[in-house]
Parts: sequence; C-alpha cells; structure tokens
Amino acid sequence: MALTDAQLAAMAAELIHVPGIAAVALGGSRARGTHRPDSDTDLGLYYQQPLDVDRLTEAARAIAGPSAQVTAPGGWGPWVDGGGWLEVDGDAVDLIYRDLDRVTAVCEGVEQGRYAFHTQAGHPLGFADHAYAGEVALAQVLADPSGELEALRRRLRVYPPALSRELVAGLWEADFLIMLARKGITRGDSAYVSGCLFRLAGVCAHALHGAAGHWLINEKGAVAAAAALPGAPAHFAERVDKAFAAVDGDPLRLRLAIDIAADLVLDTADACTMMMR
Repeated sequence: MALTDAQLAAMAAELIHVPGIAAVALGGSRARGTHRPDSDTDLGLYYQQPLDVDRLTEAARAIAGPSAQVTAPGGWGPWVDGGGWLEVDGDAVDLIYRDLDRVTAVCEGVEQGRYAFHTQAGHPLGFADHAYAGEVALAQVLADPSGELEALRRRLRVYPPALSRELVAGLWEADFLIMLARKGITRGDSAYVSGCLFRLAGVCAHALHGAAGHWLINEKGAVAAAAALPGAPAHFAERVDKAFAAVDGDPLRLRLAIDIAADLVLDTADACTMMMR
C-alpha cells in the first residue's frame, strides 16, 4: 500500500528542519498521479550549502530506522547529485538532492532556451539539465518556508517557448548522426551504429516533447513517452525498435537500420513543425 499523504507530510516536516534544506517536494510518478502500488516515492530535497549531512542522517533514521544512510552532496555524481534509499513501512522512498541555486540557474536558462546534456554515470544519453526544470514544474511542493521553490514552479507552469524552439532546432544533430552512422556500414561496426541510433532516438524524443510543450525528465521510457504525444510520427516507438532490430554485423542490415532511422528523423521534423503551428 502506498504511503499516505499524511505520512508524506510528516516526512517533509522532519526533513525541512535539517540545516541547509530549503524545500521538500514530491516528485516522480506519485506527483504526476501515474504511480502504481509498487512505485518508489521520490522526495526532492532542495538544499543550499552547507547541507548538514549528519543532521540529515538523523532525520532519515527517524523516518526509516537506524540503518538509513544518506550521501554527501555529489555522492551520486555531478548532476544526479546524491541522497538516500530508504524503506518506510515496506515502501521504497528515494531522497534526491537538488542544489537549489543550481536548479534556479537552470530554470532561468531554459526560459531563454538554453539546455545541455552532461556526462553522468547511469545516463547513456547524458543528463539533460532541463530535467531539473521539469522536475520543479511537475512536483508537488510539500515544504517550502521561503516560497522560493513554489515561485519557480509557478514560473514553469507554461512550458518555455524558447526551450521548445531550441529542442526542435536540436534535430540538426539527428541528421548529423545519420551521416556518422553510415560511416560504420562498410566496417560492419554495429556497436558504433547502435550508439549513433541511441543518441538519435533521444534527440528526437526531446524535440517532440519540446514541440508538444511536455516535460521529459527521464531517458528511461523516453521513446514510449514521445510516441504517446499527440501529433508524434506514426508508429514512432515501433520504428525505433525496427531500427535497432536490424543492427548486426551485416552491412546490408546496418544500412536498413540507418535508412529506417533517417526516415524517422524526417518525420519527426515534420511532426514538430505541425505541433508548433
């Protein structure tokens, strides 16, 4: 059984008293109302340095028991940051750090159309920094004494038009990746072609979300999420699957995979144009 709203409020009340934590927000599928009984509960801890990790450990143990542990900031990498994996009444609760000053800077950037993918373990496409803004926009704020996080959330209720334009403009990279992938055909370099196709699919998924004005905050499930958007290219996910299914060491099969992807890029560009009219 999922944690109750009262339990979540009690956790937030415990966590907000940790020195350095400025706000606590419910994220993930629970915040969006798409969670299942076995879904993890994501709590975003928006902090400003210095974060009192010792005090946070005490709070985590008060919530989840004496074995609870949390990391120092940056313990999970430069963009995922850090946090802790807790278990509360048999349910998984993920504490996820977010540096509020950095999040604010990213949000200001996406309002101007700036975004980037950053090297981060566990993110083969790269960590999309505009996911920070999407997390804020989709979150349910549980504790926010200063009102700073809620103010950011209100600003992002409308998807930034400049970000839409730049994500769609980013489709130039998908065209470039088609050209690069073709260089692997004669060598039968299936690994290289696969890498090009993976990034291409991610670029297309982000462009479609930008055109639709929908936040994409996780590369897992990105293709399926893009396929479900109104106005997405027909059979988008199935065509991505067909492209990958054709990847092996046979140059003819590699050519087929790349041709499928090239057609998909063209259709994605057309779909984005129609969606933004």
